[in-house]
Amino acid sequence: MTKSFSHFFVAVVAALVLTMQTANAGIPFFDDDEKPTLAPMLEKVTPAVVNISVKGKKEVHRRLPDALRFFFGPRVPREQVQERPFEGLGSGVIIDAEKGYVVTNNHVIDDASEIVVTLKDGREFDAELIGTDERADIALLQIQDGKDLKAIELGSSSQLRVGDFVVAIGNPFGLGQTVTSGIVSALGRANLGIEDLENFIQTDAAINSGNSGGALVDLNGKLVGINTAILGPNGGNIGIGFAIPVDIMRNLVEQLREFGEVRRGVLGVRGNDLNHDIAQAMNIDVNRGAFVAQVLPDSAAEKAGLKSGDVITEFNGNPIASFRELGAMVGTAGSGQTVSLGLIRDGEKMTIDVVLGDDDTAVGADQIHPVLEGATLVPVGDHNGVKISELESNSPAARIGLKEGDIIAGVNRAPINSISELRERIDAAESVVALNIIRDQTSLYIVLPAMK
Repeated sequence: MTKSFSHFFVAVVAALVLTMQTANAGIPFFDDDEKPTLAPMLEKVTPAVVNISVKGKKEVHRRLPDALRFFFGPRVPREQVQERPFEGLGSGVIIDAEKGYVVTNNHVIDDASEIVVTLKDGREFDAELIGTDERADIALLQIQDGKDLKAIELGSSSQLRVGDFVVAIGNPFGLGQTVTSGIVSALGRANLGIEDLENFIQTDAAINSGNSGGALVDLNGKLVGINTAILGPNGGNIGIGFAIPVDIMRNLVEQLREFGEVRRGVLGVRGNDLNHDIAQAMNIDVNRGAFVAQVLPDSAAEKAGLKSGDVITEFNGNPIASFRELGAMVGTAGSGQTVSLGLIRDGEKMTIDVVLGDDDTAVGADQIHPVLEGATLVPVGDHNGVKISELESNSPAARIGLKEGDIIAGVNRAPINSISELRERIDAAESVVALNIIRDQTSLYIVLPAMK
């Protein structure tokens, strides 16, 4: 070890010890030989982090070669659908010991018919799925007949700062419970294409396959995130991992516990990330935020008084860096919730309270499928589909043949009764999406490319 590196190592350890001493008075971070250690904190936390094993069956779509279809004739379908058994491993976190609630990622338990939770002490329990949110990749399980469970204490991700020390706990590669440490590398990461609703904590704590659904904790042992994804070649760790903030997880779990589903909040605006060019054109002296290009009619935003040209910079007191981050914060808050938006209008800072609408108020159709951009959707009422109330000329939605006043009555021959049903059926489609359109009392189909 070189002298310069030795000095650097000592400085890092000293900084870590000082941070732990300052932030964790009353929690011993030294062993009997006065060596710094995280063991006392981890001994309290790790019993709340569990291994999850799943079994089930998935549909596999296999396209037949055209030559084979030519030989056997046109009656042979282009695709064959087969069910294949699968097994998987992941991690989870006990958040309520009395009721046995466990939080994990949706992709850990997706399509599972059998879910088994294994505690750190080796005990195994069957678990029941309470509810899931595919768009945010959160699932809530309940351990059946669990006894002497240990729950983790929830922290606050809004208090995190870049540079804060964090510890990741999970079950990488099925090895069993493993602990890694690092720092918060960035906050509010979005536009990664990992999930539909993205507002990630980025960390360099090693996260690998199997860590999904595990805990990201601070040095107080409080949960600050749910580990969910990594960025690296071949799924390996290169020091870039992502976790769902605990504040978002808490909002979703409260809805899953109460309703068994997420009743998503809707603001009702279209816009873009605020960049230098927009800031200069609008004479705004900030360069980060969500620029509101349009306020949809009859939306929660219009009722609260938002206007086109507003720049939203805060959501419930937390800074907003991009339009997608705003969408994630709104989309994971429950419908009917009152939220506070900090914004800049005509160079002046102000705060507006908004009562979020639900998924069946007016929404921009690009939130459901990118090819529908430019269309505004509203429920028809009486369970008769979804209406295109507005359509921007020369938009992607207009170019595929949609018109203002069209009613989307079904997806792939299955009727839809609401905007939320339209979203669910498009999300679930494995191949192309055929929209059943009612126009001037006639029926037609418009085909969209698959999302998957």
